[in-house]
Amino acid sequence: MGTLPLFMRLVAASLGGQLRYPASALMLTLGQLLATGVEVVAIWALFDRFGSVQGWQLGEVALFYGLVNIMFAIADALGRGFDVLGTEFLRTGTFDRLLLRPRPLTLQLMAHDVRISRLGRLLQGATVLAYAGAATGLAWTPGSVALLLWAIAGGVALFLGILVLQGTLSFWTVESLEIAHVFTYGGVEAAQFPLALYARWFRRLLTFVVPLACVTYYPGLAILGRPDPLGAPAWWGWVSPLAGFVFLALSFVAWKAGVRRYASTGS
Repeated sequence: MGTLPLFMRLVAASLGGQLRYPASALMLTLGQLLATGVEVVAIWALFDRFGSVQGWQLGEVALFYGLVNIMFAIADALGRGFDVLGTEFLRTGTFDRLLLRPRPLTLQLMAHDVRISRLGRLLQGATVLAYAGAATGLAWTPGSVALLLWAIAGGVALFLGILVLQGTLSFWTVESLEIAHVFTYGGVEAAQFPLALYARWFRRLLTFVVPLACVTYYPGLAILGRPDPLGAPAWWGWVSPLAGFVFLALSFVAWKAGVRRYASTGS
């Protein structure tokens, strides 16, 4: 069986196992939807009180919010294996079995536990994105839809890269370091608002170190047709999502170094 068909079969098996308990799957999905929905209420309350934030309207911020939550929901569903690598694989010796199988490690880990509950965040992000389009009067042309999908693909690659780095650290620490959550959950929180609102050092961090701005802020500006207050050219929004794939590629370089360091549990 080819790699892609095998991956789809493993994903189907993971989802099928969760759907054997439909009530549990539904409650977990609703829990994700409600938990992330609280953030939307908080943002709405902010704009309801002040009207705008440095010239940014609620509909424009909703676009960034919807984008980053869709990206993270997909990446979080696919990257669960890297998230729990230290506790569920390295500590127990299960990682040895993955190495013995004649299939790519990344495929096995990405299909390990595709959480259906992440659908709650995905639906919430898509709903907010639809609201953003209506509130700002966006005309969803083929070009803007293509840019939206391109940005989402780059964002998924970026968040997967962060999760891969988190898993790589487990080869040295076994336990997944909480610092990785600064760039996953913390990154989601930061990317929900326009980059122009932040201090210069933080803008550089989100652009050149963990390029969240490249997959949310700049493509979002291009979709909105709004010039960048920071002076970036309009065409940059079409190119910047590539940074997510570059980040993922560099993460896999570190991953390979971590796998080479692995010395087995002796099981």
